[in-house]
Amino acid sequence: MNFPVYFYLGSLRIHPHVLFESIAYTVALRLVLRNARKDIISPPQRTSIIVGGMLGAIIGAKVLVLLQHINLLEQNPQLFLLLLLQGKTVVGAILGAVIGVEITKKFIGITRSTGDVFVYPLIIGTAIGRIGCFLTGLSDRTYGTATTLPWGVDFGDGIPRHPTQLYEIIFLIILLIFIHFRSRYQYQEGDLFKFYLVCYLSFRFLIDFIKPDFHIFWGMSAIQIACLCAIIYYSRSIPQMFQLKS
Repeated sequence: MNFPVYFYLGSLRIHPHVLFESIAYTVALRLVLRNARKDIISPPQRTSIIVGGMLGAIIGAKVLVLLQHINLLEQNPQLFLLLLLQGKTVVGAILGAVIGVEITKKFIGITRSTGDVFVYPLIIGTAIGRIGCFLTGLSDRTYGTATTLPWGVDFGDGIPRHPTQLYEIIFLIILLIFIHFRSRYQYQEGDLFKFYLVCYLSFRFLIDFIKPDFHIFWGMSAIQIACLCAIIYYSRSIPQMFQLKS
């Protein structure tokens, strides 16, 4: 397999990242809108929350990816500029969206939790997007460190690496099944989103130890530090999230 793996529509060559990211956004948005029909929040309020979350996601994705690769500012300014224009990170987008939603809720006067309707769209959208990350190869910078394991993937530089994108897809599928099982039991409003957030950020905190990123503090990258801060913030809710009540 040669990376990037392009797709063709007639004579049109489509980059895998563009293709799967577009599919991910489309599927996720459709799922959000479908889930919103069951929501007790009014449509205008839900629209405001979605817009606030999207703006927060855009800002968060940019800010965290730049912090993640801040070393390139001195080592490779051109690549840093490219990241400024094109780069983004899922963790930054999620945390930025959470902040954007909470700020929006303050403005429109909503005090109840609104995150549960986003859980399945986020999981499915992220999994689809990671297919594009994997097929993009080295330029996506989401690959893992070198490995001698039999499933190591050569993304084009002759070095077998951990396919961390595939690890994440497998984890997300397992998480989706677990949350579907958890949703059958009694839970408080917002618990499913907190459960998803803590599980996903915990996975990202651990998996990023086998990514060749710039580690700015105590052997941790900017993404790992952001994950850890969010996990600590939600740690008080963890025990009740795992309690199964019929």
